[in-house]
Formats: sequence, structure tokens, C-alpha cells
Amino acid sequence: MKVRAAVLLSLTALVTSVAPAVAAPAPALASANMEAIIKAAQIDPRKPDQSLTPGAKESVLLVERALDAKNLLSPAYVDGHFGTSTISAYAAFQRSLGYEGLDASGLPGRTSLRILGEGRFTLTNELTPGSRLTYHGATMNSRTKAMLVEAERLLGRTLTVTQGSYNTGNPGSAGTHDGGGALDLSVSGMSSSLRTQVVRTLRNVGFAAWLRTPEQGNWAYHIHAIAISDTDQSPQAQHQAGDYYLGRNGLANRGPDDGPQVPKVTWEEYRRG
Repeated sequence: MKVRAAVLLSLTALVTSVAPAVAAPAPALASANMEAIIKAAQIDPRKPDQSLTPGAKESVLLVERALDAKNLLSPAYVDGHFGTSTISAYAAFQRSLGYEGLDASGLPGRTSLRILGEGRFTLTNELTPGSRLTYHGATMNSRTKAMLVEAERLLGRTLTVTQGSYNTGNPGSAGTHDGGGALDLSVSGMSSSLRTQVVRTLRNVGFAAWLRTPEQGNWAYHIHAIAISDTDQSPQAQHQAGDYYLGRNGLANRGPDDGPQVPKVTWEEYRRG
């Protein structure tokens, strides 16, 4: 019996020694909410302090830690606040990928975030502006068109676009329309109450929208609208979106918001109800 037991022990040891080791499962990567990141990237640089955008801290920290690991952001700015230092660091990362111009503005896009997160984090609530197209005779992207179509459905009327997006040939726009998500709309023939209704409806579906008047600048009456969280925004449009969240008018004087007050939502938040 002792011999048989010894043989069994020897066989068990042999099997154990030749059996392949089972690798421990890799730890799950953290998740970064892209909607929260983009919201913070619009709002935080316009704040007078280092306060954090609600719900964005953990996702922004993941981005900042990844930028720090690439020696693009000082550890002192890894704080969950997507301020000007983080914008500059992200722009440097975009340039390292070969991006130029508005593609390297420091406003994160889906592709660059995916690359930055490789081995570090995954993305949730991804955003994309979609492809460029023509609607109502103006250039815009498919996300902006969908927002405008929904506003028209709610209003029960067609809106006239006087200036679209990706328009770099209008110095009077100060760069606001250079990227995506920017629209100017005619108010010709509209009553004062209808103008307000249009602005309110645009805001309800995710635009930062204001009625512009001749007293404010060298322009005729019109409605100016910026699609919040459009990742093709120019820096100027990005600043207007941030100022809208902060209760400003989107003009250079950063005066109080003079438009109808509604809950501030993105297109994606509106669609989720």
C-alpha cells in the first residue's frame, strides 16, 4: 500500500509539473464617459476658478493621467479639471498623432480618446459629429442636422439657415463657424414671441442659442446656435458653449444670458429624455 501511495503521489506531482499555468485574468480597464469629458472640456476653461464639472471628475482624471504618462501634462494639473493646461496638453497629444488645425484644438475626439486610452481606459457614451452634408443649402454635420430637424418638428415650421458650419471664409464670425455645430438662422417675418419660441426650442434639443440684435454687433437680427458637445467645434464655438452653461451670452463681453431659461441639455441627453 505504501508503494502504491508513493507511485500515486509521484504521478500527481508529474501531472502538476507539466500542466500549463493558467494566467490570471487581466484587470478590467476603467471606463471614461466621453459625454462628461467633452462637457468638462467646454465648461472648465471658461470658469474663473478650478471647480469641477459635476459628474466629470473621474473620467477627466483618466484622460489627465494618460497625458501625464506621456509627459504632456504636469502632475500638478491632474486634478479632474479640464482647464487650459489640460486643453493644451491634449492639443499636443493630437499633434503627436499628426492632426493639424481644428483637429488639434485640444477638444477631444472619439478616435484620439480611443488611442489615448489604449491599455488604460475604455470609452462609454461615445460622441461623433457624423459626416458633413448639405441641409437647407448650408454645410453642417449629420448630428447638427438631426438636432435642427427635431427643432423644426417641434416648432412645426422650417427654419432658414443663413450660415452653416465649416465656413472659414467669414471674418465677421470671428472663427465661430470654422468648425462644426455652428448655425445662423433667419428671423425674417417672425414676431418677437416666435423668435423667443425658436430660441427656446433650439435650447431644448441641445443648442446653445441666442437671438442676436444689431445693438450687440455689426449684424442684422438673427439667431445664433452652437450644438453643445459637437466635437468638431472651433475653439470659439467651444467657448460659447461653455459660456452658455455658465449663464453667459456667448459674446465677447461675456454678459448675462439674455435668452429663455431652460434646463441645459445636450442632444444625447435630450434623446434619452
